[in-house]
Amino acid sequence: MLVAFHKPYGVLSQFTPDGSPNRTLAEFGFPKFIYPLGRLDADSEGLLLLSDEKSLNTRLLLPENEHRRVYWAQVERVPSVLDLARLEQGVMIQGYKTKPCKARLIEPPNLPERTPPIRFRKSVPTCWIELVLTEGKNRQVRRMTAAIGFPTLRLVRVQIGEFHLGDLAQGTWKVLTNAERQAVFAK
Repeated sequence: MLVAFHKPYGVLSQFTPDGSPNRTLAEFGFPKFIYPLGRLDADSEGLLLLSDEKSLNTRLLLPENEHRRVYWAQVERVPSVLDLARLEQGVMIQGYKTKPCKARLIEPPNLPERTPPIRFRKSVPTCWIELVLTEGKNRQVRRMTAAIGFPTLRLVRVQIGEFHLGDLAQGTWKVLTNAERQAVFAK
């Protein structure tokens, strides 16, 4: 079984509490014996896959498999074409150079307001960028945008492989059809 979940802000990618005030996956009524494939930090939102098939972890998560993930990041200030090119070439984060990726400015997406709302500074503009990565290090998108001087304010994963989060409402999940499952593994 492969499940797509639209993880809200403030939810851990695990079923057990960690002592923080964050909620866990246990409160969303998932089928028994499934677990998250990868993770999204509590302060990130969007597509999280869960499964009861252990072999899927390797297929989706090993960097050498170059499985695509698409993120929308709202950042402080507006990066130039050169700034985006730096992201695309890979940046140093914690002694590691990220793999090349794709980065572009996008129009503000039609997303529900986040609870709690992001912090705005009146004198600092924000914009949205789309990043397409083939690896998923801990807090990678946030560290990448910060490394080039554009801190991430809000982060939403919207796609894995060719499977899009689409209109799946925050806090809801669904079992993927065979076609949707194939889309997840498409490169």
